[in-house]
Amino acid sequence: MRKLTHREVARRLIRAPKSEQRDVAIRKAVRQIPRGKVATYGQVAAAAGYPLFHRQVAQLLRKAGNSLPWQRVVGAGGAIKLKYEAGLEQRTRLELEGVRFRGRRVDMAEHRHRFRTWEFDDHPLP
Repeated sequence: MRKLTHREVARRLIRAPKSEQRDVAIRKAVRQIPRGKVATYGQVAAAAGYPLFHRQVAQLLRKAGNSLPWQRVVGAGGAIKLKYEAGLEQRTRLELEGVRFRGRRVDMAEHRHRFRTWEFDDHPLP
C-alpha cells in the first residue's frame, strides 16, 4: 500500500462527507474560546478532535452566522483571513473585546487561547 502525499490527503479532507458529530465538536470548541482570546482555525479543529480539518472550521463558521463567536477564530499567526468589510468587522469585534493587534495580526503571545482537551471527554478521534 503506497503512502498518500500531503496534497492527496488535503484533497480527501476537502471532500470529507458532512458529519454532524464533527460539526458539534467544532461548535463546542469555538464556544470554549473566552472573550478577549483567539484561536486559529487549526487549533479549533485539533481541539475538536479533527486535526487537519481547519477548512471545515471556516465553512462551519461561515454558515453559523452570529450563533457562534466567530470573530475569535483567526488564521495562523493571528491573521484575519476575512476580506473587506467582514475582516474589518472581525477586527472591530475583537478590539471591543480588548484584543490588541501588532499591525494586521492579533498579538498571539497575549491573546492565544489554550484549549484544555480533557474538557472534551466525548470528542472522537478520527
